Amino acid sequence: MIRLLKVKEKQREVAQANGGSSHVKKQTAGELRLHKDISELNLPKPCSIFFPNGKDDLVNFEVSIKPDEGYYRGGKFVFSFQVSTIYPHEAPKVKCKTKVYHPNIDLEGNVCLNILREDWKPVLNINTIVYGLCHLFTEPNYEDPLNHDAAQVLRDNLEQFEINVRRAISGGYVGQTYFSRNQSCN
Repeated sequence: MIRLLKVKEKQREVAQANGGSSHVKKQTAGELRLHKDISELNLPKPCSIFFPNGKDDLVNFEVSIKPDEGYYRGGKFVFSFQVSTIYPHEAPKVKCKTKVYHPNIDLEGNVCLNILREDWKPVLNINTIVYGLCHLFTEPNYEDPLNHDAAQVLRDNLEQFEINVRRAISGGYVGQTYFSRNQSCN
């Protein structure tokens, strides 16, 4: 509540600095909630957040994840977030900007994460989504795939799956698909 009051106080200060004119855009309830969610982020160690359009544009941001364990260890995966004007009543749109060999992320960057679809509830927040994305890298799921080939290999041949992930991260072909060397790779 204190943070919300600070936002309103800041709006009044800006209005007074503009000669008393209130050309300051009022924040919607969704924008206030998003501001609160971002200010209270408690990102896991391998994650960071970036605002490509500056901190004034909270509805468009990126989260990078650098897994430090599991199949995807050593890679860096960037996700773009677009937050709707009716947030938190609608989940943010999340896309993976990094081409990745993963059963739950297709080659166009679409992400299969239940809390971004049917299990979204307004009580969830940005932090919950980031933890869900991190979980995809520690526990890929072949039962609800977007990339059916990766899911089948994960289900049927773990050793080959790990080889394919390493090949994709270090740069090369997996089947007919070429993956650029992942920028975090040594």
